[in-house]
Amino acid sequence: MTTPTYTPPLSEQRAAQDRNAILKIVDNIETVIVGKRDVVEIVVLAMIAEGHVLIEDVPGTGKTSLISALAKTVNCGFKRIQFTPDVMPSDVSGFSIYNQKTGEFEFRHGAAMSNIVLADEINRASAKTQSAMLEIMEEKQVTVDSNTYKMERPFMVLATQNPIDQLGTYKLPEAQIDRFMIKISVGYPAFEDEVRIVLGVEEAKKQISYIASKQDVIRLIDDAEKVTVSDLVAAYIVSLVSATRNHSEIKLGSSPRGSIALQRISRAYALFCGRNYVTPDDVKLMAPYVLGHRVTLTNAAKNEGKDGKDVINEIVRDITVPVGVEQ
Repeated sequence: MTTPTYTPPLSEQRAAQDRNAILKIVDNIETVIVGKRDVVEIVVLAMIAEGHVLIEDVPGTGKTSLISALAKTVNCGFKRIQFTPDVMPSDVSGFSIYNQKTGEFEFRHGAAMSNIVLADEINRASAKTQSAMLEIMEEKQVTVDSNTYKMERPFMVLATQNPIDQLGTYKLPEAQIDRFMIKISVGYPAFEDEVRIVLGVEEAKKQISYIASKQDVIRLIDDAEKVTVSDLVAAYIVSLVSATRNHSEIKLGSSPRGSIALQRISRAYALFCGRNYVTPDDVKLMAPYVLGHRVTLTNAAKNEGKDGKDVINEIVRDITVPVGVEQ
């Protein structure tokens, strides 16, 4: 049996430095995405937690602009896949082609082989093409002709979908929705913010430039993994997720993948706050983003106009934060 490698905890000084670095990333993106700081923050946290993001909103609210601004801010590889019914799985994952000069097959990278991948209108792809994203999002690799190709760190898929235009769309399967760490909506801007958008956002899009390198992002990811999660906080995370499996208004609860995702983004949020440890309040704040799309509500709950986030907020209020001696 091999002895586990000891990872020293993150220092308070390093956590404070990381907070400043994250704030600079958020501030830079906010020059383009005006008045939506909470949305910008949660997307940046998902990147630091090595998670994927599903953005569902009506056209014109800045979904694509948000993703583009993120890619320009961190200076990572960026590719966009415009999903349509005729997009093939090989367009996403890549394919092998025979080279007549060398007499060998060569692998041609698909559109998903990048650091930040925009899957635009992902629900317009066929079920066969959507399934090509499953291995990419979970294992961060693609397998073509029995050969496996790893994605380069950092790797993140940000997908958009339109909730109102159902013509020519294919509903995302639960297995794929579950692979998104968070699901968010940008929403319409406030009146004053929309005035600022009208007056200056196009110029801001032209002027935005990167303020963090790929190595900076990887450092933040590695530091987030060193943020301490106590036994009590871990038990609290599992308690919240377990409650989704026994709730009267939930037909299908979250899987352990939800517990892992909640732990990872809670670490990223603690780092964003300049701390080297996770508190129950971090978990409370992140739970609706992580678990809301992972539960299937009963028809009765839907008829009452509730969504996943509403029920998760109820669970957060009902579950007592564990206190006492850690086990």
